[in-house]
Amino acid sequence: MRTVHQLRRQVREGLTSGRRQVGTFVKLASPDVVELAGRAGLDLVVVDLEHSTLTEPDAIGLVRHAALCGIPALVRLPEVDAPLVARLLENGAAGIQLSTLRSAAEAARLRDACRFAPAGSRSVSLANRAAGFGEVPLADFLQIEAADPPLLVGQIETPVEEALADVVRGLDVAFVGTTDLAVSLGLPAPAELADAVGAVRSAAAEAGVAFGGWTGTLADADRLGLAAASYVLVSSDLQLLAHGLISLGAVVPVASEEEA
Repeated sequence: MRTVHQLRRQVREGLTSGRRQVGTFVKLASPDVVELAGRAGLDLVVVDLEHSTLTEPDAIGLVRHAALCGIPALVRLPEVDAPLVARLLENGAAGIQLSTLRSAAEAARLRDACRFAPAGSRSVSLANRAAGFGEVPLADFLQIEAADPPLLVGQIETPVEEALADVVRGLDVAFVGTTDLAVSLGLPAPAELADAVGAVRSAAAEAGVAFGGWTGTLADADRLGLAAASYVLVSSDLQLLAHGLISLGAVVPVASEEEA
């Protein structure tokens, strides 16, 4: 079984290798979802604690099962909750994806919650999965964490008053939430949305971080300005299930009473 630190390194190496990292949002509590994602060849999953009915125990179960299956699992949060962040990371989350990032101060709070001193203020415990349940000496664990810290992804979904490069600097991925960004801009023409996505891409390049975003299908990635994205989340487990069921209903004839 790969450790969470190896899984984090796997994603970082993918981001810098030029091979696009592709994942999906997980909104269903079934561990089968993350196992299927791994079997399907996805590079990662993002457990969604913002737009789903998942609870904290659900999320912990999913990240633990993902680690057993050898697929990195980040967790999306709507805000920085340091104790929750610590519990998720202790149970094997590969990183945290913060929704609606608006300022450099918010990004700093995320880094602070995910890093041990002196780089941050995350509370230390060895009685957890990420630390080998105490089998790893404290000094060794801190060194391992410093070498492969949690992945940090910041979602840009609204116009930001600060310089975008300053907001995303220090993260691993500057992620454009294409749907929310379009809504926040008043559902603009495609060219205007493409300009807004391009601004995030340029900020990521200036800050020296990876560029990422969400798309309903990989075929739409280029249209949304994500051709250069090295971190792409496609749809979600619920949306993929819905599309599959709708497609099935469109082609399967209704059984007669006798056939049923």
